[in-house]
Amino acid sequence: MSMAAVGLVAGMALGFAGYFGGFWAFLLVAVLGAVGFVAGRVLDGDLEPGEIFRSGGGRR
Repeated sequence: MSMAAVGLVAGMALGFAGYFGGFWAFLLVAVLGAVGFVAGRVLDGDLEPGEIFRSGGGRR
């Protein structure tokens, strides 16, 4: 599935949630979508779990 199709599906899901459920449903779908995206990247091996929580500051 192309990234354009994934974006289309995600946008439609957010649109339906916002229209039928209101702002809080929209926000919940957006947050859960972001969590699912990060989990998918970790499971694919594209992202290490330590990279998510590591601060951007320099090393000591």
